[in-house]
Order: sequence, then structure tokens, then C-alpha cells
Amino acid sequence: MKYNASKPHNSLPQLPPKVELETKDVLKASILANRALAKLDGSIKQLPNPTVLIDTIGLQEAKASSEIENIITTHDELYQSAVADRKVEDRATKEVLFYKEALWYGYEQVKKRGIITSNLFIKLVQLIKQNQAGIRTLPGTQIKNDRTGEVVYTPPEGETIIRDKLKDLEQFINIPDDGLDPLIKMALIHYQFEAIHPFADGNGRTGRILNIIYLAQEGLISLPVLYLSRYIIEHKAEYYRKLREVTEKEAWHEWILYMVKAIESTSVITLSKIESITEAINLTGKNIESKIPKIYSKDLVELLFQRPYCKRQFIEDAGIAKLKTAGTYLAELERIGILKSVQVGKEKLYLNDKLLSILKK
Repeated sequence: MKYNASKPHNSLPQLPPKVELETKDVLKASILANRALAKLDGSIKQLPNPTVLIDTIGLQEAKASSEIENIITTHDELYQSAVADRKVEDRATKEVLFYKEALWYGYEQVKKRGIITSNLFIKLVQLIKQNQAGIRTLPGTQIKNDRTGEVVYTPPEGETIIRDKLKDLEQFINIPDDGLDPLIKMALIHYQFEAIHPFADGNGRTGRILNIIYLAQEGLISLPVLYLSRYIIEHKAEYYRKLREVTEKEAWHEWILYMVKAIESTSVITLSKIESITEAINLTGKNIESKIPKIYSKDLVELLFQRPYCKRQFIEDAGIAKLKTAGTYLAELERIGILKSVQVGKEKLYLNDKLLSILKK
């Protein structure tokens, strides 16, 4: 029967698809992507303090993934809101911060339990949406072309059907040693989750978190800092077209190549950012040690690169100095040009402009 975009795709097949997946082109691309990803993960493991990446590149992924859904915030607003003692008013910024919370929750659960489950999907979307969202129960969900209004896809309908398809996907994800390259398998998983479209909202962001935590489950990335959403933004039309062509034409080969290329490209870009951050940490440390040696410490330098904005409380919480002394440290760092003070509400934050410039690239 010919596929009809206007009818619920209740016949969505289980994984793996009954087509050749590991073609010569796909295997060649996956070798390059695995190599780039391994190099990235090696650089993360070599960092003296990998936590410097948690609130930098992790927030970049959150920002980009939300941007795909037209949830737009600025770097300044995002990074200030992540540290300032004020209520976040901007809706887009709040949604990005919720995404980052969900990303880290998913990563921690996978590292703790070693499996990815349907219940984890539900918890992730609840964190993203900050509500008690569950599996879709009402009929009528359709994906439409934003410009023309044309229906391009109607996902499976009926709570029981959706839950059964999620259960099948969960089993496929957690099959150990099934012989598939994990990067190829990630591409299959991502398509299937998006095709099931289990929630009324938040499917795209949940699916992109699933990409990262699956790679973590497979031991391919030590921290969830692979900036995959940037590639999707830059090739957004192609992303949606290739998703649709898998459904309409079983064009798995082209879809897998797209996702594997996304991993390779993103790994190279993320590695470049980490190398730039590492170089900036080393240069900043030498600068502080030569100009204000009395306050220099390795812990202080690393703290300045954990996030673009710093404040006295962070220095005290890290056990580096008491609150009053921390204020003196920050003033001295501003005096020699390493930081720049910014008033945010009633609070003074200190911007590491060098770090923010790296993240904006």
C-alpha cells in the first residue's frame, strides 16, 4: 500500500530495517566519524578538569537544539541567566535552561543504569516542558509544512500503539553486541523516535538528547558535550527532507550518511572549541601568575573557564577564598584585563570575554 502522509503511520516497521545498511559508502563514512569522535573523547579525557565543559559547550548544545524549534535566545542572556541570582523572565532562555537540565539528567541516568527506557523518554520531555507530559492520547497530531500548511507526516495514533512502538525501540536500543556500528545504530534510533513522535510537544529536543545519551551509553563520549544540533541547524532543510524520505522511500542509506557526517563534522568543531578553551586556560594562567602571583592558583584559573560569567559566590563555593577576598580577586582580575564587570540587576557578574568569544564561533 502506498504511503499516505495524511493517515496515521501505524504500520511503522520495527528496527532494524530490512535493507542493506552497512554499504561501502556508509562504512567509509562511519570509519571517519568514529575516528573524529574518538579524537574528541580523547581530548575530553585528557583535560585536567573536564567539568570546565559542563556549563559551556553543554549550554551551547541546549541553545542550538532549542533554536531548531525556533526558540531563540542570545549568548549573553543565556549565560547570564545561568548564573545570576534573579528570576529568569525570558521564555526562550528558560526553555534552553530546561533543555540543559534534561540533557544532564539523561546522561547521569544512562551512566548510572546503563540502559535507555521509555520511562526515561517521558522524564526527559517532562523536564524540557516543565510539566507532567506523557504519551500522546488524543488523535489529530500531524506534521505540516510551515510555509504551505501541507501535511507531510502523520505519526502513529493511539496510546497503546505508541507505547508498543516505544517498547520495540527500547529493546532495539539496549540489545548488546548486535553487530551494528553504534553510529549507524544511532541514526536508526533517531529516525524511529522522531517517526513515533510519542509526545504532543518536545519530540525533537528529546530525540536530540537521545542521540547524545546513546553515544554515552555505548562509551563513545565521556561527557554529553557533542554539539550535534549546530550541524542540524546548518543543514535543517536537508535534515527534515531526509527524515521524510526514509518514511516515503525507505531511503535509509542517505539518512545514515547524513547523521554519520553530522557526527564527524560536529566532533571536529567541538574538538576545536575544546582546544581553544584549553589554550586560553593556559595563557590566562600564565598571565595571572606573572601579574598577580599572590592570587594565582590552578583552581581559580579553571573556575574562570567553567562558564563565561563568574561571581564571588562561585569562588567561595569552590573553597578558593572567602566572599570578601573573592571580591578582591575578581577586581584584580578585571584590573589586568582578564575579566570585565557587568551589572545584572542588583548583582555584579564578571565576564570572561575570551571564553565567550570561543563559544560564539
